[in-house]
Amino acid sequence: MLRDSYNRAHTYLRISLTDQCNFRCVYCMPNEHMKFMPAGHLMNAKEILEIASLFVKQGITKIRLTGGEPLVRKDFKEIIEGLSTLPVELTLTSNGVLIEEHLETLKKANIRSINISLDTLQADKFARITQRNLFEKVYKNIVLLVENDFHVKVNSVLIKGQNENEINDFILLGKDLPIHIRFIEFMPFTGNHWDQSQVITHHQILEQIGSVYSYQKLEDAKHDTAKKYKITDFKGSFAIITTMSEPFCGDCNRLRLTADGKLKNCLFSAEESDLLSTLREGKDILPIITQTVLGKKFSQGGQFAPSFEETDPEKLVNRSMINIGG
Repeated sequence: MLRDSYNRAHTYLRISLTDQCNFRCVYCMPNEHMKFMPAGHLMNAKEILEIASLFVKQGITKIRLTGGEPLVRKDFKEIIEGLSTLPVELTLTSNGVLIEEHLETLKKANIRSINISLDTLQADKFARITQRNLFEKVYKNIVLLVENDFHVKVNSVLIKGQNENEINDFILLGKDLPIHIRFIEFMPFTGNHWDQSQVITHHQILEQIGSVYSYQKLEDAKHDTAKKYKITDFKGSFAIITTMSEPFCGDCNRLRLTADGKLKNCLFSAEESDLLSTLREGKDILPIITQTVLGKKFSQGGQFAPSFEETDPEKLVNRSMINIGG
């Protein structure tokens, strides 16, 4: 097991396949003209499988593929076929645009749970947020996943003044379809112009939902980042990821591998460890992995104030979200 100094065992690895995306969401990608990493700087399919295999030998039981948008990788099929041979739960986070053309590949890889990022149900607002007019295609692919028996979670980042008035519209998605809505509190990253006043908190979300619906709390599994709820007679459910207002770092089991092969022991860690360069030099990367895990801070990379309202985003050392991996 990969354990940190707080004796937390790490069993969940998120692997970013690329920093490229076919959307331009402002909270994730700082600007339309940002430069992406050259292909030679990214892990290739063989390297991804080699590194992932080592992590699995050290106790990783779940791998989530992220980006950018992971499905834009031209060798996505090769990557997913390789990873599907490992004794691990394999999952995916996507913006949903390319799901239809990769559906059979996902089935053959035995991926049964997929997260789709979607911050609005209004087509015109979707176009403003993503700078792409593709809402109908994303929605149809969400329904397609449901029809093919995938466990579908819809991730919505809530930002004050942008989409908090759609909370109950999202809730309604789960009435007749087994869709699981996950509201995410807005988090600070390099270039996303975060401000504490833009955060819609756990309490505020529940207050808005409770004004229309009667809900009950569901039991959260160990290591869950989301607090789960259910509305009676709805086929779906909803959950809230309370990173800012109620951090859940106490039993964290997650590690992140960026597309250029850097290991982050926390989403907000200032430090990164270069696994890819060491691997390409033919050296053993396991000592780097164990030391990186051991050096993990107890909460939020050790960079946040006790209250998110007191956190100064200008003092945070990190990448933009798209450079880290969703």
